[in-house]
Amino acid sequence: MSLNPKQFEFVRLIGLFIQYAYLSGYTLTFGDARAKDGHKKNSFHYKGLAIDFNVFKDNVYLTETEDMEDLGVMWKSLDKNCTWGGDFKDRDGNHFSYQEF
Repeated sequence: MSLNPKQFEFVRLIGLFIQYAYLSGYTLTFGDARAKDGHKKNSFHYKGLAIDFNVFKDNVYLTETEDMEDLGVMWKSLDKNCTWGGDFKDRDGNHFSYQEF
């Protein structure tokens, strides 16, 4: 699959994810989405296939990956190509990407 169809699918899935997060009592703001620098070489942020959210619950900014684990589980359940930063070696819990493996 070429890049553009992957980006279309990623955005569609992010829409479902955002709805789930709000229904589950979270609030979100955008962090890095389509970044041009500041990430590791060949980051999926540069391809439009990754986003970092600022995640809040009860108006408290969440910084611990464990506090977002249910969001990661939900994200990965949407599609076999959904990957969550909480599974990465550096545990990046607010990172959600598509086909990053």
